[in-house]
Amino acid sequence: MINRTLIGLLLSALLAVPVFAQDNSQSSSSQTQAAPATGTTATTTATGKEPLQPETREGFWGHLNPFARKKYVQRQTQPIRDRINELDELTAANSKQIKDVDARAQQGIQLASAKANEADQHAIDAGNKAQAAQSTADQAQTRLNTVQQVVTNIDQYQPSTQTEILFKPGQTLLSKNAKAALDDMATPLKNQRGYVVEVQGFASGRGQAAIANSQKMAESVVRYLVLNHDIPVYRIYLVGMGNAPLPAAAGEEAQPKKRINGGRVEVSLLKNNLEQLASSDTTSNQQQQK
Repeated sequence: MINRTLIGLLLSALLAVPVFAQDNSQSSSSQTQAAPATGTTATTTATGKEPLQPETREGFWGHLNPFARKKYVQRQTQPIRDRINELDELTAANSKQIKDVDARAQQGIQLASAKANEADQHAIDAGNKAQAAQSTADQAQTRLNTVQQVVTNIDQYQPSTQTEILFKPGQTLLSKNAKAALDDMATPLKNQRGYVVEVQGFASGRGQAAIANSQKMAESVVRYLVLNHDIPVYRIYLVGMGNAPLPAAAGEEAQPKKRINGGRVEVSLLKNNLEQLASSDTTSNQQQQK
């Protein structure tokens, strides 16, 4: 009986020693974590907390406690798990921030590229408009030069064609050949401008009688041009020359007076640069329509 009692006491002592050692180890570790050793400097970690401190007292069993319980192990590893979880959360937050920054950077690059392309398009449009404006200015300058030339030569008519109408003595009516000659000269004048028709009548005889006869022959020519070809009267200049000498050609002297049998009428067509201006207007309008 005594032996059994002694054996039980020994077993109780053996079981109590590990528990006492474990409690001492827990208290020492908690004291170490709560109050770090004097003279040590806390280092800031990525989580903003102080780093974990190793245990300075290892308890009764040293590094290995053969009687360590599950709760004891959990208490020892819980801070490590907490730090690992915090590091995972911090890593995830950093990854998200990096992705957000990258997305904003890509968006900014795309926006800058779109703005650059838009600026290039505006520059191209501005260049095209400048070229069109320059072309318009060149056309206006050409037009201005043409108008200036026309205005300068507006009253300078140059001979174009000349027709001679012959009359028998005492006759003032137009013959068939005379009408045909006037038709050939007047038909192309339809819808034209910048021209005048000069009609000079010449008749045989002397003094006022010759002038009156030449005037009548010239009037018959004018009447035919106005009635049959719709030539405005203000474009026709009529004069009865009587038995005046023939007009001298350019570089020649006037012919001496000679006797004229019957009469004749000199019809001269004179033109200035208005026709040229009208043709240039038509050409420029056609180019603009194209």
